[in-house]
Parts: sequence; structure tokens; C-alpha cells
Amino acid sequence: MAYFFIKNFILGPILHILFRPWVKGHKNIPRSGGAILASNHLSFSDSIFLPLKVRRPVAFLAKSEYFTGKGVKGALTRWFFKSTGQLPIDRSGGKASEDSLNTGLGVLERGLLLGIYPEGTRSPDAKLYRGRTGIARMVLEAKVPVIPVAMIDTEKVQPLGAKYPKIHRVGVVIGEPLDFTRFSGMEGERAVLRAVTDQIVYQIHKLSGQEYEDIYASTVRNRMARASA
Repeated sequence: MAYFFIKNFILGPILHILFRPWVKGHKNIPRSGGAILASNHLSFSDSIFLPLKVRRPVAFLAKSEYFTGKGVKGALTRWFFKSTGQLPIDRSGGKASEDSLNTGLGVLERGLLLGIYPEGTRSPDAKLYRGRTGIARMVLEAKVPVIPVAMIDTEKVQPLGAKYPKIHRVGVVIGEPLDFTRFSGMEGERAVLRAVTDQIVYQIHKLSGQEYEDIYASTVRNRMARASA
């Protein structure tokens, strides 16, 4: 109820007036049943504009830090993420990764849409980077379609490190569903997981037109952080 109210009566109208978001390919999202929306990740605002332009509710796996902040800002952030269907996950690896997988599978088993960023983190420079294979494992275990999505110009609204958003028109391009059921039962094979992940990222690349680099975005961000230290 809170999700519907915030999207349609609070944030939605304001965002449409300010940013005039457009969408292409909405017909590619199934009207019912579980499915994964696999998107590039240019900005924090991706998790706002993508659900805004999709008629069905979308749940995202959000880093747990968004739910543990202190003070007024922390409380508001926590309220916003919970109200908009975001689910906290621990990204520290090991058992935390397994718990995140199970959380995502639970969303899909309930017949809902799950938003995932295969790159694992925001792009530091608007390029598209190598995907993490966790998405492939989830796809093969859940046996659901993957809909590739390209967010357009959201990095211009909220560049990495920016304190306040800037007014700029943004877009969402939704591709045709991808079916990987032919690989069912092979989620334990690394080569299969890498091949499925690469195909998903390639489809995102075709939709977004971004320059692609076959390296993890987190690696690039760490290098940039060390260089500026």
C-alpha cells in the first residue's frame, strides 16, 4: 500500500514534472509471474526511476547500510527503502552472499519482479563493466525470464559522490526477455554461470550503447580511490 501511494501520489508526480522520464519497450515486461529486471547501474537514482516507469512493483536488493543509518537522515532513508519494497542484503561475501541469493529467490517465488544490477555496484565513469555471476545462479535456480534494462542519463542526475541531484531528463529502455531454462540444473558450473552473465550484460550493452570494459566496476573504483588518496 505504501509503495503504491508513494509512487503514484507523492514521488511519482514530482519526478515526472522535474525529470520527464521516458520509457521504451514496456511491453517486454510480463504482466504476471516472477522475472528479473537486469539493469546497468549509473546512479543511486536508478532504483527510483526504473520502478517509476514500470507498472508492476519492483523489489531491489539494497545494501544493508541503507537500513542502519542513525539520526533523522538515517530514519528517513530507512523508511523510504522499506516503503518502496527494497530488501536489505549484506554484501560482505560468504554466507552473506548465500543469504542474499535466498532473499532474491524468495521474491521470485512469490511471482514478483526483482531488480538486479549485474555489475554489483555503480559505474564510476558511465561505462558498462563485467557482470557478477550471482545473477546467473539466481536465474537458473528460479527458472524465470531475465529482462535486460538500460538506464539512460541517470548519471547526469546524480553523479557518483554528488550531494544533491541535478535536473536532467532520463530514460529507461527495456529489452526482450531472455530465457535460460536450457541451462537448468547447471547452476554449479562456473563456465555456464559466466556465459549466462556475459550474455545478460551484452544485451544491456546493446540497449544502452555504453562503452564496455571487461573488468569489474569495483576494481576500477578501488583504483580510482587509491589514485586520489
